[in-house]
Amino acid sequence: MADLNTIARPYAEAVFDIARESQALDELSESLAAAQALMADGQIEAFLANPGLNDRQRLGFLEGLFEATVGKGSVFAGGSQHGTNFLKILLENDRVAALPEIAEQYEALKARIQNTVDVVVTSATPLSSERQADIARALKDRLGREVRLATEVDEDLIGGAVIRAGDIVIDGSVSSRLESLTNALVT
Repeated sequence: MADLNTIARPYAEAVFDIARESQALDELSESLAAAQALMADGQIEAFLANPGLNDRQRLGFLEGLFEATVGKGSVFAGGSQHGTNFLKILLENDRVAALPEIAEQYEALKARIQNTVDVVVTSATPLSSERQADIARALKDRLGREVRLATEVDEDLIGGAVIRAGDIVIDGSVSSRLESLTNALVT
């Protein structure tokens, strides 16, 4: 069977094109994020695999689930014909399991067109708002894109920080430097 990322690509591109044409990029982004969260534990996918359910019942279940968790504003809560059609296509082609990957690829397409990048800075201690602003400015200059910064704390880093921006990883943590030093001494 094909990799879910490969399966998700054409669906993400198609739904992105529709959202872009209808100027609903953010609305669909929120709905896909909700779908990604709902599909995370595997219970919904297992329920949808029940052979006793037909596609109409599966669609009704999904729309009801989105309405209950996200609200009627969700693209997938039956309020949008595009959202309903998208869910129908996923159900008919047995691709609901690819929703998390579709959401990730959609966000990458959206970030590319909006010239933004999501950055996660993991540090040993919480970063001040001034330090976060400094990092965001430096990354904006380096990457040439608007930066959406999120921070995490990992005390195992000892000091320093690890910055993840898409495919780029900048590891300036003390623990990484100690590991490199250890490897150099052992070899």
